[in-house]
Amino acid sequence: MKLSVVIPAYNEEESLPETLTTLYSTLSKENIDHEIVVTNDNSKDNTLQVLEELKKTIPTLVYYTNLGPNGFGYAVRYGLERFTGDYVAVMMADLSDDPNDLVKFYRKAIEGNYDCVFGSRWEKGGKVIDYPALKRRINRLANFIVKTVFRLKYNDCTNAFKLYKKETIDGLKPFLSPHFNLTLELPLKAIVRGYNYAVVPNSWTNRKYGESKLKIKEMGSRYFFILMYCWIEKQFARGDFKKKE
Repeated sequence: MKLSVVIPAYNEEESLPETLTTLYSTLSKENIDHEIVVTNDNSKDNTLQVLEELKKTIPTLVYYTNLGPNGFGYAVRYGLERFTGDYVAVMMADLSDDPNDLVKFYRKAIEGNYDCVFGSRWEKGGKVIDYPALKRRINRLANFIVKTVFRLKYNDCTNAFKLYKKETIDGLKPFLSPHFNLTLELPLKAIVRGYNYAVVPNSWTNRKYGESKLKIKEMGSRYFFILMYCWIEKQFARGDFKKKE
């Protein structure tokens, strides 16, 4: 079994060395066959040069430059079209996601033969460190709406940090979201289309360097679009996109 880790990176020259070195060290220590797939999303800083240097010490690093169109969703999708593993996880370039949690996700997926493993920062065992207060309130409201509309117990749909089987990713295509709403599209499609999933508590730590690329004011209508798209599929698609048993 091979694990791929897709990481979108836009102007992350400061964050990448620690993130990729820590990730590689953790997965190597756990003897997990893997590749680290970084999409340089046409960065304007030295992200590409940093990746070139890191490749010298991280043999499992593969990187691409997405010349456009650009945006978080496009960058993740670029990586999801190119990974070679049996499982794939999406992680952030700023080390807000803990590589040790990724190991837990991967082990859980294999042991339970799950199609997806979703993290939750908000259930027992999960934690957040230095989470901005306004962002937290908006996050909890958005996830409450998702839970209510889809009648879910799961409470952290909007977090990008999740793991999928390759076959699951293939079954969720084509992808629609060009921006951060991809973080909602992937799990909601998986749930609506009948892929099974496990939930594992995970941690989240605010970035050390740079600024978050998520612009809350710009994302409300885009999240709503994906929410309604998946709801309409659930109500009216008559199972046409369901997981093939």
